[in-house]
Amino acid sequence: MRSYRLISGDSHVNEPPELFTSRVPATLKERVPRIEHFPEGDGWVIEGAKDPINFGMNACAGQGPDELRGWVRFEDIRRGGYDPAARLVEMEADAVDAEILYPTPRLAQGIVANPDPDLHLAMVRAYNDWLSDYVAHAPERFGGLVLLPNCGSAAAADELRRVAGRAGIRGAVMGCYPNGTLEVTDEDDNVWDTLVELRFPVSIHVSLGRTMPEAHRSSLPGYGRFFDVPNRIVQMIFSGMFDRFPGLQVVCAEVDCGWVPYFKEQVDNNFHRLYSPGTSSVVGLPSEYVERHVSFTYVTDGIGIDNRELIGVDRILWSSDYPHVSADWPNSWKTIQASFAGVSSAERHAILAGNAAALYGFDNPSSPRTAAMPSTSSAPSSR
Repeated sequence: MRSYRLISGDSHVNEPPELFTSRVPATLKERVPRIEHFPEGDGWVIEGAKDPINFGMNACAGQGPDELRGWVRFEDIRRGGYDPAARLVEMEADAVDAEILYPTPRLAQGIVANPDPDLHLAMVRAYNDWLSDYVAHAPERFGGLVLLPNCGSAAAADELRRVAGRAGIRGAVMGCYPNGTLEVTDEDDNVWDTLVELRFPVSIHVSLGRTMPEAHRSSLPGYGRFFDVPNRIVQMIFSGMFDRFPGLQVVCAEVDCGWVPYFKEQVDNNFHRLYSPGTSSVVGLPSEYVERHVSFTYVTDGIGIDNRELIGVDRILWSSDYPHVSADWPNSWKTIQASFAGVSSAERHAILAGNAAALYGFDNPSSPRTAAMPSTSSAPSSR
C-alpha cells in the first residue's frame, strides 16, 4: 500500500489541442473547442465565446512574475498538463504523492454554457474519455473527476455510470446543477443518489455559472474566489438534498477556508432570527450540515490553518493548484512549513493527505477507484 504524505485536493490538466476534434462524431468536429494560432500566442476557440481563451496563466507554475504571460504557445508549456508520465516527474519534483485533477476552468465553462444538448454531451464525453486515459496511467497517483453534463439529470446519471469503474476516476465536478439551471430541483435526486452509490464526492470548482468564458479583464483575478459558494451551500442545505442523501459529500475547490467560521456563525445567526423551532424543514443548524457534508480546498490560507478547529480539521484539503499561477511548485513544502507552526502531527497529516485519501479512496488498497468498480447499493455514512 502506497504511503501518502501530500495529496493535492485541487490540481489541473492542460487539455491537448486535439482532445475534442479527435473524439467527437465527424458532424461535430467543426463546432468543438480547438486551439488556434494568433500573433500573440495560442488560444482555445470555443463556440459561443466572443474571445479566444488563452492559457498561459494555467500553465505557468514555477515561473517568476517577470516571466508570466497570458499568451503562450502550447508546445512551450510544461508537458505534465497533458502527458501523465511527465506529470509524475513534475509531482516528484514537488514531493506530491497524489493529485485530484480538474479541467481548465474557462475551457470547462465553455462546455457547461453550451446550450446545444447534443454538442454539450459530446464534449463532456470526449473530455471524460481523455481524462480516463490520463489517470489510468497511474491510478494510485491520480484522481480524475467526471465532468457532469448539465443537460438534464438523466444524462448526468448515465454519464456517471458510463465512466465510473475506470481506474483512477474518483469523483465528479459540476459547472451548474445537472438539471441545467443554477437552482437545485428534485429532478437531480437521481444524480445525488448515483454519486452516493458510487462513493463519489461532487465538486464545485470556485463557482457555478452558465455564461460563456471571456478574456481576463480584472487587474487582480482570483482574489474573491469564494464569493459564490456560500450561496450554493445555503441553497443545497435548504433544498433538503443532504437530508435525503446523508452520504453525499460536496467539495468546494479553490475557495480557501479562512472565511468558513464567519460563514457558519452568520448562517446560524440568521437561521435563529428567521425561523422559530419547528417551522423549517432544515433539521438542526445550517452549520451542522457544513460540518457533515462540505469540504474546502485551499492553496495558501494562514487564517484558515490558524482557525482550523472552527472550520473542522477533517473538512480542509490542501491543494497545489498546479500548474496554475497560484501554485508554489516546486516549493510547496516550504510554503506549507511556513504556515503549520503549532499544528499537531495528526492535524497536519489530515489536512495535507488524510482527508483527501479518505474522501477519494486513496487510503484503501482495494479501492474500486484503483481497479474495476463492482456494483454496490450501500451508501457511505457521513464523515
